[in-house]
Parts: sequence; structure tokens; C-alpha cells
Amino acid sequence: MSLYIPEGYANLLGSIENTEKAIKAIKDMFQDNLSAQLALLRVTAPMVVMSGTGLNDDLNGVERPVSFPVRDMESRQAEVVHSLAKWKRMKLSQMSVPPGRGIYTDMNALRPDEELDNIHSIYVDQWDWERVINEEDRTLDYLKKTVRRIYEAVKVTENKLYVEFPQIVPMLPEDIFFIHSEELLRMYPGMSPKERENAITKEHKAVFIIGIGAELSDGQPHDGRSSDYDDWSSLNEEGYHGLNGDLLLWNPVLDSAFEISSMGIRVDAEALNRQLEVRSEMWKSDLMYHRMLLEGRLPYTIGGGIGQSRLCMFLLRKAHIGEIQSSVWPEDMRARCHEAGIDLV
Repeated sequence: MSLYIPEGYANLLGSIENTEKAIKAIKDMFQDNLSAQLALLRVTAPMVVMSGTGLNDDLNGVERPVSFPVRDMESRQAEVVHSLAKWKRMKLSQMSVPPGRGIYTDMNALRPDEELDNIHSIYVDQWDWERVINEEDRTLDYLKKTVRRIYEAVKVTENKLYVEFPQIVPMLPEDIFFIHSEELLRMYPGMSPKERENAITKEHKAVFIIGIGAELSDGQPHDGRSSDYDDWSSLNEEGYHGLNGDLLLWNPVLDSAFEISSMGIRVDAEALNRQLEVRSEMWKSDLMYHRMLLEGRLPYTIGGGIGQSRLCMFLLRKAHIGEIQSSVWPEDMRARCHEAGIDLV
């Protein structure tokens, strides 16, 4: 268990009641802003998918999904989702959504292998979104354009929040800074990936790190990514691998970089084959989802997830995600937080 206690921390909103009002305001405003920026329709999403279909998100490949037998389906195994990265693409196909439009949903997941700290919980809530694109849109320029729209939705939400809660003073910069993970490695060769994130985000305040998942020149990826949703292996216009990345904001309360979104242009058949081979996972090509993709039965898309509790935590200047969402925490963590004026829900 890792816990950071900010010195002199205070709840700017003064009460749990004001915090709850502000959480609702953020969620209402942001999803409207996001929908307008990316032309997204809200849809209902599953909390469970069937095992063996390839639909669940493998995250880094080591996390265990919560699973159980379904009695009325001959005890076939179902899994609580990790995210909806692949389910959304199938949904877009079923709905015959045209390029330039997409969907978003409230995604609720359980990740029991998370290491609990200020920003990680076993309960995950995010706006999962996915947008249909044309094949020629599978470019770094299109990725950056989409990131800027999402960042604009965050900034508009922050500014509107200030009108209702003037103690929450806007602090996001006008523009977001883009850098590839290989460039970041060469800039800070003696640092770990997290240390590199902290250094670049402290300087620029809002950063999008491109290329998460592919091996860098030091033989390691910047961070883990599953082989079958984001395209992290294709060469982009700048000569580096990756059409995906993470959106980071500088969090002065935690004195660290703060990830609020992971997103990317999704694999096409060529990239999927390449990434399955790199990860020695060619067996996945026989799963339902992967067969559909390899056979050209799914649209080209871009998509990602934006943490709901994470975004609320950042905008409300909270020190712990448990001030936003109701989850389970070690008793020692609860006690230490309470002593520091950090009241977990």
C-alpha cells in the first residue's frame, strides 16, 4: 500500500454535501462537452461479458478478471469487465455508425489486482468512448486533433466549474504539449518512466505522451498495453512507433503527473497480427472478436477511456480518489487519511 499525505491539505469545498454537488456538476458538464466535441451518442454498456470471446480488456496481461458461472447458461463463465475497449468497436459495427460519429458510455469495472493508493481503486469508473474513422484517418495528426478536442472539453468544464464554485480556480494551460515516449526517454535517460512523466508534466502542466506499449531504445516499453486494441506498433509520421498515448495533467495537490485518459487509434488487421506476434499471443486470433477484426468485419476506430473519479478528483483538488467514489480501502489507509483531514467516502 502506497499513500501520499499532502502537507497542510484542506477540503476546498468545505463539506461532503458540497463535494457531492460538485461531482454531479462535473459529470453532467463534462459528458455534454465531450459529446459535443466528438459527436458522440450515449449508449448503455455491459458490466459483464462472456469468457472466451476476446471482448474483455487484458490491460497489461497479468490482471485477473472477476469471473463467475451463469447458472441459466449451462454454468458458462462470465467476467466483470476491465474496460470496454473492444466491446465498443463491436457496438459501432452493430449500429452501423458512419465515420465522424461515435458513442460513449458510463463504464463501471472491477480490477482487484490494483495496488491501492491515492489514485488507484479496485472500482473503476470512466467515460468509455469510441468513434468511427476512415482508413486514411489512421494518422498521428488525427490522433493529436482528437486529443485537443478532449482537452478542450476538460478546460471548458474547469471554467464552468469555477462559475459555480469560485474557490476552484482554473489552472490548466491553454495548450497541451505532445511528446513521443522515445523522445522522452532520450531527454531523461537516467529516469524511470514515471519519473520522466513527472519531469515533463511539471514543466508543461498538460502533456500527451505518444507511443505506449512498443519497446523503446532501452529495450522496455514506456508502459504496458494490451496487444489487441490500441495500435502501438505502426510507424507514425514522425518516424516513431505508436498511434496511441496517455493524457497527463500536473497535479499540485499530489505533486505529480496525473493520468486522466488513455486512448488511441485502434489496430487494423495488419497491426493486430503484428502485435499478437510480438506478444506471442497468436492464439487470440481464433477468438470471436479477433476473427471479426481480421476478417474486416469491424470499422476503423479511435477510442479511449476518461476516468470519471480521476477527473473529479483533479478538478476538485482532492488528495485521494476515495473522496470521490465509494470503494473499499485498508483500515490503516482510512485511519491515516482521516487524521490528515482526508475523509474517504
